[in-house]
Amino acid sequence: MMKYLIGLTGGIGSGKTTVAKFIEAKGFAVYYSDIRAKEIVNDNSILKSEIINLLGDEAYDEEGSYNRKWVADKIFNDDTLLMKLNTLIHPAVKEDFEHWMNIQQSKFIFKETALLFELNLDKNCYKSVLVTADESIRIARVMERDHKTYSQVKDIIQKQMSEEEKAKRANYIIYNNGDLESLSMQTNVMLESLFKDL
Repeated sequence: MMKYLIGLTGGIGSGKTTVAKFIEAKGFAVYYSDIRAKEIVNDNSILKSEIINLLGDEAYDEEGSYNRKWVADKIFNDDTLLMKLNTLIHPAVKEDFEHWMNIQQSKFIFKETALLFELNLDKNCYKSVLVTADESIRIARVMERDHKTYSQVKDIIQKQMSEEEKAKRANYIIYNNGDLESLSMQTNVMLESLFKDL
């Protein structure tokens, strides 16, 4: 069976996971790259060793769990270190995704990932979907969710690819300013359009 890979992305606080849940509820297979990455850094013993070699023992806590906040603080202003860490994590996630995709029975496969365009993963996708929202709304969501300050969230957003650049590359754009009914309707329209394109 021919499978069509759809990339689903959005910046921090955009609500791309909410859209992914809507898609999943419709019966489509969704791979949550960001969630799987958080699991893989704990489950993959070879990857754990590589991360410790790169960052030091503090990359994992006393229980052996990935010390996410410590790592984030360490790499935030060090682009070289961030790139080295990504070259360890991304291949592991890619391998995990390919194994997952091979066992799916859906015609349409959705891959939710924050770095779809940054890593040029959209080149491997049939179509791409961007979930976006006003920056003020995104900042407020992340401040509430992650207990970060305004300036901390603003710094994260400024390090990500701009919404304008992402919008140029996306085939579909879903606006998520907080109205779940509108979000559900836009998701349905996007799915219907996908079927028409084939």
